[in-house]
Formats: sequence, C-alpha cells, structure tokens
Amino acid sequence: MGRQLSRRHFLKSTAATAAVAGAYGAGFRPALAAPDLARLDALAQADLVAKGEVSALELVDAAIARIEKVNGQVNAVVTELFDRAREAAAGPLPEGPFTGVPNLVKDLNSLAGTRLTNGARMFAENVSPATEPIIAANEAAGFVMVGKSNTPEFGLLGTTESLLLEPCHNPWNLEHSSGGSSGGAAAAVASGMVPLAHATDGGGSIRIPASCCGVFGLKPSRGRIFLGGDTLPGDIGVQHCVSRSVRDSATLMSVTEMIDEGAVLAPVGRVEGPGTKRLKIAFDTMSYYGTEPDADVKAALEDVAKLCADLGHEIVPARNPVAGEAFIDAFLTVWASGPSRLVALAKENGLDPEEVLEPWTNGLAAHFNAKPGDAMEKALAQFAVATAQVNDFMSGYDVWLTPMLASAPPKLGEQDPRVPFDTLYERTIRYVAYTPLHNAAGTPAMSVPLSWNEAGLPIGSQFAAPLGGEKVLFELAFELEQARPWADKYAPVFAG
Repeated sequence: MGRQLSRRHFLKSTAATAAVAGAYGAGFRPALAAPDLARLDALAQADLVAKGEVSALELVDAAIARIEKVNGQVNAVVTELFDRAREAAAGPLPEGPFTGVPNLVKDLNSLAGTRLTNGARMFAENVSPATEPIIAANEAAGFVMVGKSNTPEFGLLGTTESLLLEPCHNPWNLEHSSGGSSGGAAAAVASGMVPLAHATDGGGSIRIPASCCGVFGLKPSRGRIFLGGDTLPGDIGVQHCVSRSVRDSATLMSVTEMIDEGAVLAPVGRVEGPGTKRLKIAFDTMSYYGTEPDADVKAALEDVAKLCADLGHEIVPARNPVAGEAFIDAFLTVWASGPSRLVALAKENGLDPEEVLEPWTNGLAAHFNAKPGDAMEKALAQFAVATAQVNDFMSGYDVWLTPMLASAPPKLGEQDPRVPFDTLYERTIRYVAYTPLHNAAGTPAMSVPLSWNEAGLPIGSQFAAPLGGEKVLFELAFELEQARPWADKYAPVFAG
C-alpha cells in the first residue's frame, strides 16, 4: 500500500554511480549455453551491454517481447512505452551500473509525456508534464523505462485490483492477488518481464507484493532518499524497487541515496555481500493487536528463524511493543486523510465522487470526515508514541523478524475495492498487520522470498532494523540468498 502524493527528490553523486558500474561481475548469471535474458538479474544484463555482447536496444526488444508474451495473462504493465524505450536505447545512455536495462515506472509516479492514472478513473486521461526526481535517478543509473506498472487506486490497498486498470494476476497462480500497491511491479519481475521494477511503499507497498510474488523488496529508512515537495502526513512514503536479486536492490540504493551535506542518515554505501557479524534477532509471530498469522505462514516463519539460527545468529523470542488498536486507528486516520482530499477535489471540479472514485476510496474519505477536528493531531501524536516504542524495542536487537503478511496471497476479489467497507477494512487490517508500523516509525524493512506453501504460493519473511540500518539488512539478505537461493525458482507464468 502507499501512494506518495509528493514529488520525490534525491541528491546523487555521479562519481558514486560511475564507481558502482562494473563493480560486480556476472556471478548471478546461471551457467547457460547462451544468455537467457529473462533469467538474468539487472546487473548481469548490464554486464552484457558493457562487454558488448548485447546492445541496450537488444535488451529492450527482448523485454518488450517478454511483456507481449505474458502480460495478457498477468496485466502487470498497463501503459506500454515501447517506442519511447527503443528510441532511448538506440541513443546514448547515461553510464551507470544499469546501462541499457529495462525497467518499469509505477503508475503512481510521473514520467514526462506519459500517462499517469494513479489507478483511478478520475485521472484516466492524465499525462505527466515532468519526470519526478526518483524516476530521473533511475534513468541516470542507466535504466530504460519500457512501461508503467499496475497499481490499485492511489495505492490505497494491499492488492492490485483497480476498477480502471483491472486486476493484476499473481504469476504463481493467476487466481490470486499479486499484492499491492506495487503489485504490477512485483508481478512483472516474478514473470520475467523485467529483472527489477520501480516501487513505492507507504504502508507496505514494496514488501507486500514482493512477498506475494516471491521476489525481493526492501523499504528504505525515512530520510534515506530526500523527499521534496508536499508529503503525506506522517511522512510515511518511500520509494525504491522490487528485484529478483539482492545485489540489484543494494546497488540501486547506493546510487540513489542522499549523500551530500543534506543527508540525515549515514550513507549505506555499496553493500556487496554477507556480513561477518552474527546478529541478535528478535523473533515474533504475533501482530500488534495480538493475532497470529495463518498456520502456513507461521510454520514458514519458524523455519526461517531456524535457518537464521543455523547460520549462527541468535534468535530471541519477543513481543511487539506497540499497542495495536491505538496504532491502527491512528494509521487509518492518516491513511484516510488523502482520500478525504480527493473527494473534495472531485467535488470542486464538478465531479461526482461516487462516479470517479472507488467505493474503498470514498469509504476512507467518509471515515476521515466523521472524525473530530483534532483527529490528525492525535494520530500523529500516536505515531510519535509508536516510534518511541519501536526505537526502544529495537535498541536491544540488530534485526526484528516477523511475518510479512498474515496469510499467503489471497484470491482476487477478496479485497476488491467494491467489497463493503467494513468487511474490507477487517480483512485489510488483519492481512497487513505487520507492515504499516515501519512506515510510521520510519524504520527499514525487507521481504525476503524464502518460503512457498503447499499450494505453491510464496510467503515472504519480514526483517526490520533500526532507523538507518539498511546495511545490516542487505548483508543479512545476501547471506540468506546464498543459504537458500531463490534465483532458480520460476513462477508457472514466466516469460523465459
């Protein structure tokens, strides 16, 4: 979940970008008689371009062919930018670690001259006048944008089932949700359309679809990437990516993080592999209002805890320190403030909100509008309490391991925006009971694809760290990726 209404800005070092280019070899590339591009991560594809073995245009053409092959089943790409991408790939590209590699822009974000619907009928014909800075950062790193990815209306749900853009299907089982709100991005990566895709996270929107689609997704700390312009109350939104490999995610962060005098966090830098320090990991399966996940999720997490212990890390049973009811009420207040403004905007422009906005969006607006005038002030005060509780709790641990979601990916329709508001509310708050806390506290968290249930559906594990702790998370992710590789796991709907 997570619409970032603001334009995102970053300050990046050209020297840092150049230094990363070529720093990794093609070690992730499987030993194939001929390169199978769908099975290569982004850095391996860029390495082929750097060595002159393929051209950027060939990478783009191959990605377009893969999109055309499987997108009819998945509906991950909702706006094709094929001509634009071919033109970019044929010309000079920036020299960066990802030069020539195809990528997607989430359809909540601006790319100049392209459609920006926000997944909403209200903006069905909207066109971006400019490219927002985080997308420009991706292009400066060498990526070529081949399309826009599917998202729920304004990123307001943990599933991607927009009435305008239509549902995005999970490549592991087309009857199930790909998660949200970066569901199109994760489904595109899982189905082999692109090796990495831009994503945002305001309540779990990188981590939820990463878990649902069996790919890697890390939500950065608040302040890791400078946020320019207007932001959501509570500053809960961040941007990064979902990817098949850990190293792609780590490399992208190293060239998009804020590193100049305005940086509020010590730079992560280039993380290249596992760390040597054995970590103290808090282990907790219970949500912040005392509910347990489904049995298959709990069993998967217990197995992951054992894996960490086998790797020499200390696993310590713990309990979430945050009071659930007070926190979720505060988070929903903040979450619903945006829809309230959207309903007002529709009315100001002579539009009927019931006609141009989905029932879930209108329901959130009504929920917010029924609250007293000091509701937002109280919600943000509760965020401060929760943040202090999380910081105190995390001071005793290096990492916090919890379920990523309360269940495996649900079937499409269970969280459709037309489900009656009270029913959808109850389903949503249970399903995403482990993710919003890290948006409110600003702490980094990642979904690592280490488990699949008996039905063949992915179950991600969530690892969180104290504010600014991305280096620890990336190092642990590299170690887990080596211990239990997922690069050779392919969804039934795969373009390769």
